[in-house]
This record gives sequence, structure tokens and C-alpha cells, in this order.
Amino acid sequence: MMRGVLSVAVAMAFLAFPALADEVVIDESIFLKTQGEGQYLARDLLLGLQIQNADRQIVGDVEDLILNADNQVEGVVMGTGGFAGFGEKRIGVSLSALQIDNKEGKVTIVLPQATQEVLDALKPFVRSKPRKSLLDRAIDKARELTDKGAVTAKDAYEKAKEDAEPSLQKAKEAAKEAYDDAKEKAAPVLEKAKEAAKDAYDKAREAIENSPPESTPEAPAPDTEANAPPPAPETDTPAPTPEEPASQP
Repeated sequence: MMRGVLSVAVAMAFLAFPALADEVVIDESIFLKTQGEGQYLARDLLLGLQIQNADRQIVGDVEDLILNADNQVEGVVMGTGGFAGFGEKRIGVSLSALQIDNKEGKVTIVLPQATQEVLDALKPFVRSKPRKSLLDRAIDKARELTDKGAVTAKDAYEKAKEDAEPSLQKAKEAAKEAYDDAKEKAAPVLEKAKEAAKDAYDKAREAIENSPPESTPEAPAPDTEANAPPPAPETDTPAPTPEEPASQP
């Protein structure tokens, strides 16, 4: 039991000392903390939003942005026609032609020139480079998820270790107190057991030394009478007499 308590105390002590990490310096000119005045997010203002014509009829939605060499938005790619994405035609629209209105957090985009006749007559927007295949996009997404997962797992580990430090310290102290208490309570019992074992050993040794030597019993003498042959039975027949020798003439 004492050995188990000691093992727990050692494990807690090992976990209670986190690795020292250097303070990370963040360049605020590179990483933006908040959205500033006059800034907007493309997904909030453009990407995925519906485009209406002059009659406030929905004629399409913004699917992509067209950037110039200076990474400035020059236009959008609008998807129009089709159903549920099938048979849809993508056309390019200049950003200056869009009337973007943002009132009380609700954004509306109007393209007055987007009549049905014009949309039907327009040819699809031509890309300078072919769009990535479904396989390439799946590989890129898998790589992205792998990288994000590695970073997220490391952050979660560091956060969990930081949050668990007070608990680990308390557990370490509790384990040490439990070990000391168990050791203190077990000391008299162990001492008594040690004394009892020593007394039993001394008594056994004394009994062995004082016991008389055992005498070897003598073997009994053989019974000759019992082993003698029985006497011959008596009979009434007279014993033969020796014959006299014949007289010579």
C-alpha cells in the first residue's frame, strides 16, 4: 500500500512541473486584432450575397472576387440561372457597376443592368487558368485540416496543462500528505510485527537447542522358541530291537 501511494506521489510531482515556454512576441503591424473603421469582410459584404436587378428581383449571387495585380477587388463573378447550382452560368461584373447598400447591418446589392435579356445574351466568364479539379481541392482541404488539427491539438494541450497546474499541485500535496499519514500510521504496526517475528524466532531456536536428543530404540532379540520346529508326535509302536547275530556251527 505504501509503495502504491509513493508511486502516485512521484507521478503527480512529475506532471506538476510544466515546461517553461518563451514569451511569444506578436507584431501588431502584421496581425490584425479587430475589424477597423471602413473595413469590411468579403463574406459579409459580397461573397454569397444575392444580387438584385432594378425591379428588386433576385437574378444571381456573388460566387467569387476578381482581384488585380495589387490585390484590389475589381469585380465579382456572379452565378445566374439554373436550379440548385445545376445549369448555372457564371458571368463577370465590374465592382463599380454594383450598388452596395449597407443599412443597419443588412447588405443589399443591386445591378440595374441585369435584365433577363442581357443575362441570357452574356457569355460565361472565362478564367485564365483552369479551375482546380475536385481531387486537387480535396487534397488541399485534407492538408489544411491536417495542419489546423496539429496546431489545435497543441494549443488544446498547452491550455489543458495550464488549467490543470493548480489541480496537479493540490493533488501532489494531497498525495504527499496521504503518504506521510500512511507511513506514520503503519510504523507502530510494522514495529510490532517485527518484534513478534523476532520473539517467535528466538522461541523456536531456544526450543530446538533445549530439546533432548532422541534415543534410537534397540531391536528386539529373535524368539528362538517361536522359530524352533515342532516336536515329533509320540506313538505306541515299540522300537525295533537289534537282531542278534547268527551262531556259527
